[in-house]
Amino acid sequence: MGDILIVDDERDIRELIGDILRDEGYQVRLAGNCDDCIAAVEAQQPALMVLDIWLKDSHMDGIDILKSVKRSHPDVPIVIISGHGNIEIAVAAIKQGAYDFIEKPFNIDQLMVVVRRAMETSRLRRENTELRRKDVSASDMVGSSPSFKALKSQLEKVTKSNGRVMLSGPAGAGKEIAARYIHAASNRASAPFVSVTSAAIEPDRMEEVLFGRESAERGVEPGLLEEANGGVLYFDEVADMPLGTQSKILRVLVDQQFTRVGGVDRVRVDLRVISSTNKDLDQEIQDGNFRQELYHRLNVVPIRVPGLEERREDIPELARHFIETLNATQGLPLRELSDEAVALLQTMHLPGNVRQLRNMVERVLILGETTGPIGPSELQGAEHSEPDEGRVVLSGALATLPLREARELFEREYLLTQINRFGGNISRTATFVGMERSALHRKLKSLGVVTSSKAGARVAHVEEPVAKVHAAE
Repeated sequence: MGDILIVDDERDIRELIGDILRDEGYQVRLAGNCDDCIAAVEAQQPALMVLDIWLKDSHMDGIDILKSVKRSHPDVPIVIISGHGNIEIAVAAIKQGAYDFIEKPFNIDQLMVVVRRAMETSRLRRENTELRRKDVSASDMVGSSPSFKALKSQLEKVTKSNGRVMLSGPAGAGKEIAARYIHAASNRASAPFVSVTSAAIEPDRMEEVLFGRESAERGVEPGLLEEANGGVLYFDEVADMPLGTQSKILRVLVDQQFTRVGGVDRVRVDLRVISSTNKDLDQEIQDGNFRQELYHRLNVVPIRVPGLEERREDIPELARHFIETLNATQGLPLRELSDEAVALLQTMHLPGNVRQLRNMVERVLILGETTGPIGPSELQGAEHSEPDEGRVVLSGALATLPLREARELFEREYLLTQINRFGGNISRTATFVGMERSALHRKLKSLGVVTSSKAGARVAHVEEPVAKVHAAE
């Protein structure tokens, strides 16, 4: 349930309130002056405070204590009581963040109504925090390709440290999923994971959102840094952060403390920072868009998250995972993927990567049939208009070439796609395309197609000299 801290300089009053609350089943602690109060709060955060405005022989009054506690523990409800109460004091207390105001001599029934409501507020805040902390469904890592296994191995190495991680990779590749995986497997897993989408926050509000603010009218409003205290702060697409905010974030990383907008007191936090970007930060630094000092602070452990182009083997597994997840969370049909649909998915151009694949699967389940396997026509309809039966749509460039050049270009792109679909495995590619392995090797050599290791996987690409020759032609 959590305990209630009662602060009053009159011993009879604080013991009377304590006895009343104990009779109602609450645990209580008592403090008679500001020093005992602050020490009790620091020793253990209470679920609720009942605080007298006037404290004899104390260097802080109730309003001062209210301000201090709200700075360090903004979620603790505080009920103000006073025998000298008036409307001005009540308004001042509420503006500084008090939950409610009760005037002495108080009615016991009135006190209990306020206490019950405040304790309910405290309970709901704790439950909401716990629910946010338990939201780890987005940390599922799905895949079995060599490049995915290499990524997962790197992520597992950094889970137990507090080192700052910079995740790079194309848009939609799953950088936030990787960040959440680090958090879920770390010793901060029970603490918050707070995501900051730099591009989604207006530049002139960035500091207020991150650092929070203080004002006479609205009291203390914590920012995302305080919300993430003890856990992980994730900067999504950090290159989009305004330059002015970058310098202040740099100071937070150095000192682990900051000042709220409009405030004067320093707020200390314990954070692990994970960042992501799909941009070349070295180029952003040269262009004057990103601070080099901040880059070095964030880029302690760089990890690259590969796009689907480098892990086409994982596409069927990912698609099936999305089907099962959407069935469990949204009640969408639980359908299988036909072999033809799997082949099409693995050869599709998916610049939006994992995010685009998930969106495509969701559209098919919403708009498609409710039963039966998912066929290639449904997937084609999800991405573009379906060509006439038996026809292949040519790109504009391919349609303008002579037959010999068009055939060579088609064969090269077709084999590149198939090899990457099978993770660089030439034997499986040869079986699928219906060629002897030795014949396929000769064909690849004639087309200038080679394979090399990249991010732990075999990836097919056009040999550079050949690419230059064709460019010259």
